[in-house]
Amino acid sequence: MPLPGHDTRLHSGRRQRVSLLARYSETLGEMMLRKRTETAIRAAREEAELNDRAKSAFLSTMSHELRTPLNVIIGFSDLMRRPGSPSAGDTAEYADHIARAGRRLLDVVSDVLDISKLEAGRLTLNVAPVAIADLVHAAAEQIKPFCAEKKQLLDVRTVGLPAEVVIDQKRVGQLLLHLLSNASKFTPSGGRILLIARPSADGGVTIAIADTGIGMTHEEMMLAIKPFSQVDGRRARNAEGAGLGLPLALGLARLHGGNLHIESKPGAGTTMMVTLPRIAKSVPQGKAA
Repeated sequence: MPLPGHDTRLHSGRRQRVSLLARYSETLGEMMLRKRTETAIRAAREEAELNDRAKSAFLSTMSHELRTPLNVIIGFSDLMRRPGSPSAGDTAEYADHIARAGRRLLDVVSDVLDISKLEAGRLTLNVAPVAIADLVHAAAEQIKPFCAEKKQLLDVRTVGLPAEVVIDQKRVGQLLLHLLSNASKFTPSGGRILLIARPSADGGVTIAIADTGIGMTHEEMMLAIKPFSQVDGRRARNAEGAGLGLPLALGLARLHGGNLHIESKPGAGTTMMVTLPRIAKSVPQGKAA
């Protein structure tokens, strides 16, 4: 029985409004959850499709990169085995082609094994004090013949570098060669490549490699650092390589506790900046990002 002066209609109206608000909140929550779920499913599907396309493109590229040097090795070996021994000059030339193709084949296989180890978190560093200026100049010397073939100017500058940093000399050398090789491959004849190494604020080293090449869009940069992806099949076919250089460089920089940053615009060249700590931290990679 309602108390005297108590308005039951008002009380009932409040209960109804609370009930409606509760139902509305519940429905809205369900809709938002359903929307997020649908978005997550769609993103997962798109990622899976992208990975499938990337792996298909990678396998196509790998087929080319493996068969080309193998065909060279087999072809020149057959020439050397033909009846009637080739001249000493021809034999030396054939052997040179075979050796270069063999080294190219070894490079491709080594890159694939290294990227697999990085993704599995099984690539370890062998760190020791290294004269970083000497390492930078040594990498530049190795790439100079390729730049000379394309009449590219390679300008190397080292500014106030520390005498030594504690890094894996082999792996940082590999990192620099991949970045310099990429810069040369995608810079036209007569272009310029600038390498600057200087100390960073934390006592480590920053190494920047800038080129006057074809450049990339933001989307292409994201693909370029993703293992087993191909930025542009037509451009890749004009340059040797399995497309693992940038993912490897990024992984090796991060493994040291550093990083790799890329800035690029189509037609305006690319700048790749590597940061390395004074003492490598050997950060486990797990699955490469």
